[in-house]
Amino acid sequence: MKKIVTMFEASGKTLDQLGQEMGYEPETARKAAWQFLKKTSDPRLSMLKRFAKAMEIPLEELVAEKKKARSS
Repeated sequence: MKKIVTMFEASGKTLDQLGQEMGYEPETARKAAWQFLKKTSDPRLSMLKRFAKAMEIPLEELVAEKKKARSS
């Protein structure tokens, strides 16, 4: 979730914008986005898909793990 929060903060979007772009109604968008970012520790794939779409990035980029450099 740290990566997700960092991406959101760097995007310049508001919680309202994120929530609406994730598919929530304007009345609940802010709360839904806040809960996703602050209260979720192990998000469902469906939520990751919504977030990736809202951030306009491929889902693969969101879930890709960093590859550790091999030491010689």
